[in-house]
Amino acid sequence: MGAAAPLAMKLAAASAMAAPPATDYRALVCVFLYGGNDAFNTVLATDEPSWANYTAVRNQQPESIALLRNVPANHRFPAGSPAWLGGVLPISAATVQSGRSFAMHPMLGALQTMFNTSRRLAVVANVGSLVEPLSKTDYLQGLKRKPPKLFSHNDQQSTWMALAPEGTAMGWGGRLADAVASANNSSLFTAISASGDSVWLSGQTVRQYQVSPAGPVRMGTQADSKGVGRVYGSDVVGAALERIVAASRDHHAMAADLAAVNQRSIQAERILSGALPSEASAPYGPVSALQYTTVAGAQAHNPLAQQLQVVARTIAAQGRLGVKRQVFFVSLGGFDTHNQQNLNHAELMAKLNHALLYFDTTLRALGVDQKVTTFTASEFGRSFTSNGDGSDHGWGGHHFVMGGAVHGGDVYGAFPVLARKNRRDTGFDGSPDQINNGILLPRLSVEHYGATLGRWFGLTPGQLVDVFPNLSHFSGPSDLGFLKT
Repeated sequence: MGAAAPLAMKLAAASAMAAPPATDYRALVCVFLYGGNDAFNTVLATDEPSWANYTAVRNQQPESIALLRNVPANHRFPAGSPAWLGGVLPISAATVQSGRSFAMHPMLGALQTMFNTSRRLAVVANVGSLVEPLSKTDYLQGLKRKPPKLFSHNDQQSTWMALAPEGTAMGWGGRLADAVASANNSSLFTAISASGDSVWLSGQTVRQYQVSPAGPVRMGTQADSKGVGRVYGSDVVGAALERIVAASRDHHAMAADLAAVNQRSIQAERILSGALPSEASAPYGPVSALQYTTVAGAQAHNPLAQQLQVVARTIAAQGRLGVKRQVFFVSLGGFDTHNQQNLNHAELMAKLNHALLYFDTTLRALGVDQKVTTFTASEFGRSFTSNGDGSDHGWGGHHFVMGGAVHGGDVYGAFPVLARKNRRDTGFDGSPDQINNGILLPRLSVEHYGATLGRWFGLTPGQLVDVFPNLSHFSGPSDLGFLKT
């Protein structure tokens, strides 16, 4: 009996940390902005000291990347110039931060309304990859650990998604899915990517399921009107092909694993195809709903909106799929704005603005907006300084959290102090938040950001520590407060 006691204690502790069985539905949707989004031109500090330093640093000629607070009416400006885009859009934060005032990029009109009016959108300021709290002195003097391989796209994408550089096998989205998978009839549709394979969705037990923006991917055969797989019109050949790809002809582990993946893919496609509502039906369609207005005023297809369309359709099918908890991944690329930033970043902001509005409107029409929380992520922010026509790799950045469960209309975290280069041109001595090239030293860790999402998702404190091991390195509450309980 004595030898069994430690095991009994471990089982009791594990039971105490387990999340209670889920009775409602909840989903997390990660919108990853590949390339490193320029936070300085996404959410801006517009109080006088901040704005003076912003314009002094970013208004360098010959190519300014500083946006304007106000643009004179009835003037014609060069296409692609900051003035041509219009003035920044003021937002009213519920909590005043030492006299600070804020605005959004001119192309984020829908997000401005969600923040100011419907209060369905929050801003989380200066988030980034951290190992432990890191002050500017700590960083400059090497007194504490910093994340390895900073400023590298691949490594920092992995660090944001998996809390370690490239090569890490599991992401925190997948570990969240592991923690809640028991709430679902099957783990098959717990973690879903509409943007290819993502380490963020890779768990220990849950395997991510990939769909195309148009829906589930059918393997090897073409389906007729009844969903029967055919090859060259023959259902017999179609069935034979599916048997072959789903069977292992030897005992090699890799062959058996491939056969299992193929079998899972065939099974999943049949289930999901039968459960998904049509993309043409309300509130998902028509096709024109997936078109956004470009900076030039034309209509164009928005790939991010289409990814979010299939996510919304899958959420609508959650009852038929027998799931209570789901984690989704979508993405938008092109944020590595080393050049032509004024035009390129504005176009990306227009896509993001349209896609998030489309998704929020669709979820509200479905009546599930209180049950879905959408959040942005990006491997890093960008430099405060201009390289002449754009900005370079940075570190901390600002992010959006959207949904009916969001305590919206506020900025969470201390918004960074903006400064100018000192006279010796060696740094930004006037700011505790800016290091070389004015890039942001993060105040909030990815762990804080993710743990706040995970708590709303239903994880216990013990599970959150398991998903985010570095949480123990940070003192103070891990819940940032931007989600309702």
